[in-house]
Amino acid sequence: MTDTVRSIAVLPFENLSGDPENAYFTDGIQEEILMRLAKIADLKVVSRTSTARYKSSPGNLRETATQLGVANILEGSVQRTADRVHVNVQLIKAATDAHLWAEAYDRKLTDIFAVESEIAKTIAETLQAKLTGSEERAISDKPTADFEAHQLYLKGRYLWNRRTGENLKKALAYFEQAAEKDPSYALAYAGMADSCALIPIYAAGTPQDFLPRARAAAQKAVELDDTLAEAHASLAYVFFYDFKNAQSVKEFERAISLNPNYATAHLWYGLGPLSAMGEFDRAIAEGKRALELDPVSPIINADVGTIYTLARRYDEAIAQLRDTVEMNPQFYGGHRSLGWALELKGATPEAIAEYQKAFELSDDPMMLAMLARVDASIGKPNEARQMLGQLTEEAKARYVPAYAFAMIYLALGEKDQALDWLEKAARDHDGFYINLIKVEPALDPLRGDPRFEKLASQTELNTTVK
Repeated sequence: MTDTVRSIAVLPFENLSGDPENAYFTDGIQEEILMRLAKIADLKVVSRTSTARYKSSPGNLRETATQLGVANILEGSVQRTADRVHVNVQLIKAATDAHLWAEAYDRKLTDIFAVESEIAKTIAETLQAKLTGSEERAISDKPTADFEAHQLYLKGRYLWNRRTGENLKKALAYFEQAAEKDPSYALAYAGMADSCALIPIYAAGTPQDFLPRARAAAQKAVELDDTLAEAHASLAYVFFYDFKNAQSVKEFERAISLNPNYATAHLWYGLGPLSAMGEFDRAIAEGKRALELDPVSPIINADVGTIYTLARRYDEAIAQLRDTVEMNPQFYGGHRSLGWALELKGATPEAIAEYQKAFELSDDPMMLAMLARVDASIGKPNEARQMLGQLTEEAKARYVPAYAFAMIYLALGEKDQALDWLEKAARDHDGFYINLIKVEPALDPLRGDPRFEKLASQTELNTTVK
């Protein structure tokens, strides 16, 4: 673990180009400097999703640094003209407002990778971070020689970071164009894999359509660059979807060794194979590490609460998730996860209130299933069946996870129907849910049923619930 002196947040760079279309380029430079820094094990680097809410020059730098859990802040601005780029950066020690280092770069657009590398190296030297030979090579890396491919990649990542089903599909198109321009561009394939893996979770396409594409893209990214942490994390997530926990663990460990500051790898590792195998102490430790690296990310905060829920540590889950919804009242995932923890704890009226808030904030079909499940459990089967009918109609026009139907039938006491849908979910590699069936508390009524136990063993999630 690094000490706090060598901790840094890279705040959003200011776009001085006067053209909003250049926002993706400015965002991209900030993110790529951050990615280079994140490869240095001796530094703690806060993830982009936590810094996204801050301006480049916040009013109270010390308060911002405290919220992000860092000692140092990098601020910057970018001005792009026809074929040149002007980048200003300054490294500030937040506690004293002291400027540790500042520099202005005026270069050709095609030299942008060299600028990012110089900035990362100088920050490492200024903060006296130890650099291994492989880390020095990693932060000097030029991911593509094709400038147009790089522009397309930045546009894709810009949209991917603004996650909705529609934006993920647009991002995928940009990543695909980047890979067409430069077929050896590993990051473009990692972007394709990340988009395809998330599209079914955002109900924007089926796993049958997108998971094979995610698998092929992740494998291609690793083949092209075995030292790319993002590629290994993408492949690890695909292995998790494929019920291959041993391979998933191996890939997550590789991703984290290559980039110890990659919050997403820690989170997916904890919420993925470690939770699925019932290794909750390790899963929680990985979730907490993700939180250290990305402390105000709504997704990470909610998912850490989910790990506590899967571990049946409901009080800790509820405390974590109450903090999440307080920080991010408009994030439906926080309300959904809090509702689930409250429901399992037995606080049904509070759970219903949270589910309803989540339903109002999102078109996630799982929300309708959760509301139907609660109605069935409190003696309102007619209302539950009405929602089941609504979900059946929706499934004709859009992707609805088979798991959603399984949950409603189980709450209605129709176990055979529930098992039919769970088996379909397993055949479909139905998103995130089916992979956790061995530890999902809501499925307790099925434990011991031969069909359920066979299904659990087929998905390789055959460790003892802890």
